[in-house]
Amino acid sequence: MSRILHRLGYATAAHPWRTICAWIALVVIAFGLAGAFGGTTRDDYDVPDARAQVGVDQLRAHVPDGGGATAQVVVHDREGDPLAGADLDALVERLAALDHVSVVSPPRLSADGDTALVSLAYDAPVTEPDLVGAKGYDPLEQAIEPLREAGIQAELGGELPGGAESQMTGTGELAGIIAALVLLVVAFGSVVAAGLPLAIALTGLGVGTAGVTLLAATMDVSTAAPTVATMVGLGVGIDYALLLVNRHVEFLRQGLDKREAAARAMATAGRSVVFASLTVLISLMGLKLGGLAVYATFGYATAIAVVSVLAAALTLVPALCGLAGGRLLPRKVRKGAAARVAKTPLTARWARRVTRRPVAFGLAALVFLLFLAAPVLGMRTWPQDGSSASPDTSQRKAYDLIADEYGAGANGPFTFVVETGTADAAAVAAQVAATDGVEVVGTPFTSPDGELAIFDMEPTYGPSDERTSELLSDLRAEMPEGVEITGTTPIFADISGMLSERLWLVVGFVVSVSVLLLAMMFRSVVVPIKAAAMNLLSIAASYGVLVAIFQWGWGGSVLGIDHAVAVSSWIPILNFAILFGLSMDYEVFLLSRIREDWLRTGDATGSVERGLAATGRVISSAAAIMVVVFLGFSTEADTVVKQLGLGMAIAIVLDATVVRMVLVPSTMTLLGRWNWWIPAWLDRLLPAIRAEVDETDAIWAELDTTDARADDDKVGV
Repeated sequence: MSRILHRLGYATAAHPWRTICAWIALVVIAFGLAGAFGGTTRDDYDVPDARAQVGVDQLRAHVPDGGGATAQVVVHDREGDPLAGADLDALVERLAALDHVSVVSPPRLSADGDTALVSLAYDAPVTEPDLVGAKGYDPLEQAIEPLREAGIQAELGGELPGGAESQMTGTGELAGIIAALVLLVVAFGSVVAAGLPLAIALTGLGVGTAGVTLLAATMDVSTAAPTVATMVGLGVGIDYALLLVNRHVEFLRQGLDKREAAARAMATAGRSVVFASLTVLISLMGLKLGGLAVYATFGYATAIAVVSVLAAALTLVPALCGLAGGRLLPRKVRKGAAARVAKTPLTARWARRVTRRPVAFGLAALVFLLFLAAPVLGMRTWPQDGSSASPDTSQRKAYDLIADEYGAGANGPFTFVVETGTADAAAVAAQVAATDGVEVVGTPFTSPDGELAIFDMEPTYGPSDERTSELLSDLRAEMPEGVEITGTTPIFADISGMLSERLWLVVGFVVSVSVLLLAMMFRSVVVPIKAAAMNLLSIAASYGVLVAIFQWGWGGSVLGIDHAVAVSSWIPILNFAILFGLSMDYEVFLLSRIREDWLRTGDATGSVERGLAATGRVISSAAAIMVVVFLGFSTEADTVVKQLGLGMAIAIVLDATVVRMVLVPSTMTLLGRWNWWIPAWLDRLLPAIRAEVDETDAIWAELDTTDARADDDKVGV
């Protein structure tokens, strides 16, 4: 691989315009194919393994237009006056005339008459293209607009409006990109060098976006998958390009010409980038074990983005570095003003301090991470609903109005589906009404074919209240055969339970495969296990911070969260799979340099200091950039995106500071030569993979410039 990467780096740096034109052509072709053959993203909310899905399938089979999307319209007079019947009748007529609306309930007036609740049922699921986003939301807005013009408050809640209002605005992405550019300028001291990683990441991400569009033509790809792919692709793309550019600049400072500097950067740092991306891809593939189709599409879409930015980094970095030449160096270096005696890097001084007192530093870091992780023991997960929406959204206003006027349970009714040949619907309804925690029970009605009897029930508590899930479990245990309980809240409860169970399957797969890959890279048993344990600890700490901010409400107002909300059920598995791969990126970057120094010198402590000194600055810069990218996403209105972005930013901060700067050097110092222990039988069994080749390695005797010049036209760039 080193020979291939060396020649690739030399050829692309020697002929940069060939590479640039090839990428321009690739971008044009990718977007042309996406435009001609690409599909549109579409969610699949069916959960085959969820018990509530049984009831949904029964409704679809026996009730015309049953099992479709739902929505709620809440009308409220702010002055407290009774609502006019004529206004409500006109509203019902407008709603009934909307496309795909199959049933509009009569207005349900509150006790004082100043509020009315109208429920809608659609003949298609919320994932139907005609109902997704603005296509389903705008007609509802138009239907309630006459009431608003008359000075009456009218809000939209429920399933369909909730999905539409959670769409991304894109402001978080833009903010993250701008902040990343500023940090790159500070890190390199050169606008040209700063712009390269960002330009390369965006180019690769553009091709990846086209790839996701083509993927959507072959399978259902979640509407949220491009967001996750963009978030991760942008972060790792900048990281990979940053590492390569940094190594290229190091070789330029040593006096190498721009082509040889690019070639050696590829043969050294390029190997780390390749194998680091493998750890990310392994983690992403673990998402498929989450048990939901949406997780699989997250993994596929993000993998496409990662592969695209990796390809861009491996080809465009040496090409653009070759084109930029000496302009990558800071101006003071180009003018010869940097001939002063170099100071010892801050990271080297820090590593020396930690290695002198490894026990104290290691214990302090461990206690700190455990302290942050402690709240995770009380973490409760729940999919997003109206109660967790931003206070300025119509969905949240509707939720609060319904809770105030009809009780919190009216926001999440249960639907009972009774097989008429097996159970008596009237007796079941009476039994449900006598159960503690049940507020309202509707009158059963029979399906047209007479096979099912259906009625709704409103619990006393809101959908996200833990007591509601307990009530669901109790009712299911008490119901006779032939009765199923479904609805949005029961489905959410089933999803939450499923994902909690599946988390450990995903963790086991990702950790075991990653440990195996690291063992092949570093010929060690201790290093991979220790790396996995530290990554798990930093991820657990980030979960603990999320619990404190969102579930406990500590500082949530800064993020636009006005009350405590549960951690989204989607977050633990999704964050784990992404974060474990990203953390392993930094582990590969750091340990590859430490191991090369260890093999060359045999100095266990000194190799830690020198390895951290060589990579600490670039890892810190890369982590800082990824943090601001993720924090940009936490500014979005959607609570799930907030938790996703903030959780990943916190984990990266902890990983790049507490773990890489304290735990790694302290534990490696304490373990000494044991870091690199591996049983002889396992060493013979495992394939050998070197994560990075040191510039002083004998390989440079084989990879001379003459061969590269002779072969650069054969590379095909």
